[in-house]
Amino acid sequence: MKMLGSAAVAALLLFPVAARAEIAVSANDGKQMIAGDTVTAPEPDSVSVLDIGAKGVRLLGSVAVPASMIGPPAAVAVSKDSRFAIVTGGQRFEDGKLVPNDTVSVIDLSAPSNPRVAQTVHAGAGAMGVSISPNGKLALVAGSNSSTITAFSITGHTLTRIDQLQLPAKTDPTDVIFSRDGKTALVVSRAGSKLIVLNVAGGKITDSGKAYSPGLQPYDAVATHDGKYVINTNLGGALPAPGAAERGRDAPVPPGTISMVNLATGDIAASVEVGPTPEHVVMSGDGKYVAVVVANGAATVKSDPRWDSVLGLLKVYRVGDGTLTQVAQADTGHLCQGATISRDNKTILQQCAGEREIEVFHFDGSTLTRDKGAPIAMGARPGSIATAFSR
Repeated sequence: MKMLGSAAVAALLLFPVAARAEIAVSANDGKQMIAGDTVTAPEPDSVSVLDIGAKGVRLLGSVAVPASMIGPPAAVAVSKDSRFAIVTGGQRFEDGKLVPNDTVSVIDLSAPSNPRVAQTVHAGAGAMGVSISPNGKLALVAGSNSSTITAFSITGHTLTRIDQLQLPAKTDPTDVIFSRDGKTALVVSRAGSKLIVLNVAGGKITDSGKAYSPGLQPYDAVATHDGKYVINTNLGGALPAPGAAERGRDAPVPPGTISMVNLATGDIAASVEVGPTPEHVVMSGDGKYVAVVVANGAATVKSDPRWDSVLGLLKVYRVGDGTLTQVAQADTGHLCQGATISRDNKTILQQCAGEREIEVFHFDGSTLTRDKGAPIAMGARPGSIATAFSR
């Protein structure tokens, strides 16, 4: 038998990695019924795996698993090797109504066309945003209803709950992210309009006593690749100017913003108006861009007379040292939730819960073009999506 040379052996060893497609993981909520919709009965929640390839985007497989579109679209985290995903389910049906849930599921992606639930654990009630540490050894889950941050160690594909930090009541943590060095974490507190800084050491999470004010009702966040800034969405818009009169109850709702906060000082380096209800901000794999999903007051069901006239927005910003510069914008579908950017920055997937589908956009660095022939039907309402490089 002919022996293989060292170069050939190395090529064979590398082949499975090289051949493995880039995948995205979408969490889909089948529980959300909206008056006037054509869909009148719930269907199972699910997680779906999509292949982002040179020949387009295709659905590989799905599995039934608790999921929720209520909360920021940060309820999916994918491991850096794309071998597993962590998905939170912040709501469940009980006695005919939706109530907070604490379920966290580990999805085995080793066979992307046949994803399976490998483990189910529990965090705090209203489990929403989830992040994996840069070294892949720790996961954090924000519990909105319980005002908790739960820490899990990661060994292989297995989660073990090791700590839970109780925050003050009604903190409403919707998301939590790691700093680039993994030594701190930032909790997005919607109710407190704060970014709460946690210390992370030895698997323990503690409140550092520091908090930053990025805007009103922050929702989710990403850290820049240089480790200097955090970029987050603000549902309530920018902070009021010093000495400004309090906004009256009947005053128009200000446009939502994204802000860039200096992690060393807490200063706001940039604040940009993006439109009503910025649902999600997601980082490109190389850290050069962020995409922002803006609900824009669009209709949620086709029976709404505004369905054809008011659409959602997808915006792309170039990330600089303390700057956010818009480079592209496109109209989208309705009730849009999460987005993710391919590793080469050429494809952006966006979830539209109104249509129950994922839209595909092509990005060339200055223009967003919607591939109208390529939406991917999901059945349940897609609510969170990620690749291994979304954060």
